[in-house]
Amino acid sequence: MGLRVAVVGVGAFARCFIPLFKAHPLVDELTLCDLNAQKLDAASREFGVKSTSPSLDEVLTRDIDAVALITQHWMHAPQAVQALRAGKHVYSAVPAAVTLDEMRALVAASRESRKVYMMGETSYYYPEALYCRDRFRKGAFGRVVYGEAEYYHDWDHGLYDVYAWRRGKNWRALAGDPPMHYPTHSVGMAVSVTRARATHVSCFGVADSKPEDRDIYRDDNPWKNRFSNESALLKMSDGSVFRINEFRRVGHPGTVRMTLFGTEGSFESNAAGSVWVTKQAAQTERLDEMLRCGSAPVADDGLMTKVTANDGTHLGVSRVHPVQRLPKEFRGLHNGHNGSHQFLVDDFLRASAQNKLPPVNVWQAARYLVPGLTAHESAMRGGELLEVPDFGAEPTDWPLLDPNEDAA
Repeated sequence: MGLRVAVVGVGAFARCFIPLFKAHPLVDELTLCDLNAQKLDAASREFGVKSTSPSLDEVLTRDIDAVALITQHWMHAPQAVQALRAGKHVYSAVPAAVTLDEMRALVAASRESRKVYMMGETSYYYPEALYCRDRFRKGAFGRVVYGEAEYYHDWDHGLYDVYAWRRGKNWRALAGDPPMHYPTHSVGMAVSVTRARATHVSCFGVADSKPEDRDIYRDDNPWKNRFSNESALLKMSDGSVFRINEFRRVGHPGTVRMTLFGTEGSFESNAAGSVWVTKQAAQTERLDEMLRCGSAPVADDGLMTKVTANDGTHLGVSRVHPVQRLPKEFRGLHNGHNGSHQFLVDDFLRASAQNKLPPVNVWQAARYLVPGLTAHESAMRGGELLEVPDFGAEPTDWPLLDPNEDAA
């Protein structure tokens, strides 16, 4: 018997995922849920999903196995805790929480319910993350000694519209949230490689100076936050050091990327491209074509042969994405955020069906989020070195999902 799944929230981002949940062979029944009846009806008709629910409270009373929370970010933790306590597996868009107390409650709910929680961190499945994890497993880095990761998203690239939509007519009073409260794209990408946790952090902020936006980043917003950009230095549990940037005011087209330096080899990425380097300059490898996301067909042996725009493909993946383990039903369907969407849905559903911990489970989600929450507190204290709270590691008696296992 397959899974019964509810997608909670049917806005623009959710619409990228609804077809994937509907098509996955592990899903027997899909329900759409939204407080906005008009939007819910439109999504039901567009995607051909007859089962709908008017609220999270109502859908949790139904005989369903899992919920995918694609709602506003400040709702994620309370809704996830509610769903876990109701006995449902939970997929949540990022971030997992917005406060340390919310993260504590989320970890406790997952541990006590023994239900799967997965945070939908897209950067975990980015080509460079996949490439670096493979190199790391093979020992090619030697010992990682330093890393850099950044999420650059300038306000001029759609954020005004996003906040106006999310917060309503008084959105500017609620739009000055600290950049380090949304750190999982940057922190998570680097931590996914070494799996070290941040133990200490010092962070500095840059106060916003755009005249017309002085009513966003200001002392009397809910966070008393004036910083549009924040830079943090993390001491990691393996002895390495990571530098993390979260910028919302920057002359840049925008990116999520990382660089990792090891004692034997290093991965460097910037606007000019990506390379693998060692102590021998002649061994430098340019990786741009390998990591480029296009439409990759799957040959009979399950291996990608080239990048093309043919139909019937896993759209928007690179040559390093293990598309052979995705369900054939995904071929030709949407795939966004550098090839991550199909892998996010597949890992969550396989983890839920087997009751195994997905890669970005609640303990890893804490390691991606909590350094940022602590970093902002450091920035508010002028860069004071602070200890990063430890939420622990995965229970040893809860098996991890095999990331290389083919779909059912």
